[in-house]
Amino acid sequence: MAAETLSVTLTSPEDTANRARALADLLRPGDVILLSGDVGAGKTHFARSLIQNLLAEPEDIPSPTFTLVQTYEGQTSAIWHADLYRLTSTHEIEELGLVDAFHDAICLVEWPDRLGPLTPAQALHIDLSPGPDDQSRQLVAQWEGAEWGDRLKAWRIA
Repeated sequence: MAAETLSVTLTSPEDTANRARALADLLRPGDVILLSGDVGAGKTHFARSLIQNLLAEPEDIPSPTFTLVQTYEGQTSAIWHADLYRLTSTHEIEELGLVDAFHDAICLVEWPDRLGPLTPAQALHIDLSPGPDDQSRQLVAQWEGAEWGDRLKAWRIA
């Protein structure tokens, strides 16, 4: 099956947060979201909004830039938020336990290019880039497989 793509212009940080919360409602244990984009593109803002929507009680969602991984107990599963920017080898990723988390947690991975051959085949790829004005972002999502396609039908028009 060929990859499917969704491209959306997000008009503001709140629009970005709303899109992330709408995606959170569709996620299940074992889902992997790969967040790409330059520094300042909105990856962490998107991840924070998504994670908050999965928690039973609101809590602080720090960037995992220096800790590499932050974990949370979500309502349906563990949530792993990883920032791989500072990593240089797949061995370091394996030591974090991230590959094991791909099977039963909801995982959000910033700088997923560092995964190399460890990249899950069924991941949802989201690329964020600057939009036409300072507050906007362009979101491009790509996925393969009918499972994502079916679940993302509502998200496409959110």
